[in-house]
Amino acid sequence: MTWLETIIIAIVEGLTEFLPVSSTGHMIITQNLLGVPQGDPFVHAFTFIIQFGAILSVVCLYWKRFFVFDNTPAPAGSSLFQKLKHKYYFYWLLIVGVLPAVIIGLLAKKSGLLDWLLDSVLVVAIMLVVGGVFMLFCDKLFNKGSDANKVNEKRAFNIGLYQCISVIPGVSRSMATIVGGMTQGLTRQRAAEFSFFLAVPTMAGATLLDLLDLLKEDTAWATSHNITMLILGCVVAFIVALLAMKWFVAFLTKYGFKAFGYYRIIVGGIILVLLLTGHSLAMVD
Repeated sequence: MTWLETIIIAIVEGLTEFLPVSSTGHMIITQNLLGVPQGDPFVHAFTFIIQFGAILSVVCLYWKRFFVFDNTPAPAGSSLFQKLKHKYYFYWLLIVGVLPAVIIGLLAKKSGLLDWLLDSVLVVAIMLVVGGVFMLFCDKLFNKGSDANKVNEKRAFNIGLYQCISVIPGVSRSMATIVGGMTQGLTRQRAAEFSFFLAVPTMAGATLLDLLDLLKEDTAWATSHNITMLILGCVVAFIVALLAMKWFVAFLTKYGFKAFGYYRIIVGGIILVLLLTGHSLAMVD
């Protein structure tokens, strides 16, 4: 990968990570447009690792809420576990929410399904269209959230189950978790914010697994150039995501999903037409 390819892909990641349009899907599309070789272990790892760079913007933007502890006394007679859960309840909710993705993600990775999906532009295009059609109607279906409803263990786990759908590129982790939150009675804003928080342990785990896989394989990938590209990609994705996140929350709260639905249908439809008529997405063959 060149410097320019790295910067372009990282910008796409930062812009789309928190939008319900699938950042992974957009990076796969962008890599194909730029002619970046698919199937390469480093390219696969790069796709996930720079997402973690974007996710760190959540910690930066919401640091007052991310580093929160309940210092009120736990109920009398509480066990050590109950006391710890009481004090670190925010983090406990993240653990509960990320558990389904850990199980499904590991199964998908070990089976080779995840690598196959990451190489399929057709899967991305189909899921962009399917998800786009769904988003045209999801506001009416699930827009009954109440400010009185807060994230609890049951809601966190159910949102985590929805997150598992995003193992399919083109679905969008953001869309799956926000819609999952709305089905649990959360407002769009509260669902979006928990989606951001849940992304941190999810992408941290995915990044760690990819780094371990890279280290187990031929270390020929670990050139100074590739390591520099990883660092550059993370930094660019972090900065762009930080700028895009606040805009998204304001837009989603006011207008809902419909605009993103139309966007997904248009982009996915164009790609499907190109693929089905035998055209390559690469701008340069």
